[in-house]
Amino acid sequence: MRRSHRHHACRLYLITPPVLQDPVSFAAILAAVLDAGDVACVQLRLKGADEKTLRLTIDTLRPIVQKRGVAFLLNDRPDLASLSGCDGVHVGQNDTSYVKSRQLVGADAIVGVTCSESRHLAMVAAEQGADYVAFGAFFPTTTKHSRVRAPVALIEWWVGLMTIPCVAVGGITPQNCKILIQAGADFLAVSAGVWAHEAGPVKAIAQFSDVLRTEK
Repeated sequence: MRRSHRHHACRLYLITPPVLQDPVSFAAILAAVLDAGDVACVQLRLKGADEKTLRLTIDTLRPIVQKRGVAFLLNDRPDLASLSGCDGVHVGQNDTSYVKSRQLVGADAIVGVTCSESRHLAMVAAEQGADYVAFGAFFPTTTKHSRVRAPVALIEWWVGLMTIPCVAVGGITPQNCKILIQAGADFLAVSAGVWAHEAGPVKAIAQFSDVLRTEK
């Protein structure tokens, strides 16, 4: 996940569907998706799930992800991420603070921070030591209720100034992602663009991979 320099390929940052009825059956789908293209990390994002459900889902999915050399991040629960063997945590502006999250997961874990369209929040996160910042939404999204629309120029500004990676998020599909790659995004965060793809998630990852290869 970490990057110390530019001139590298953009990679996929996969976010799980907002609801998982059966983690075991989803695990097989996830394995097939990870084998279909280059995915840098998987973020488990189950807003509103209870502790038992979260723990069960982590225990089911984490080994599948990590044995493929892919980072496994948990959304919004640095305490649980630390206890359950995750590689790190992603926090929003209304979640646990970066500083508290870092204390909970330790120096070697990945901590990423949502910065929406804010240059200021991104600079603060970078100064505090975040491993990446996430900007968005760049396109209309049904996965997350975001009223904010981030301009593509925000990515260009960031990569021209900072070495800390940026993740582009929000309504990203194989059809619209090229402009974000060309702007210099380090990672494309995808959810519905994969799981709700009309040809299925495996085909979606393959399509994303094709675009990423041609835009290197």
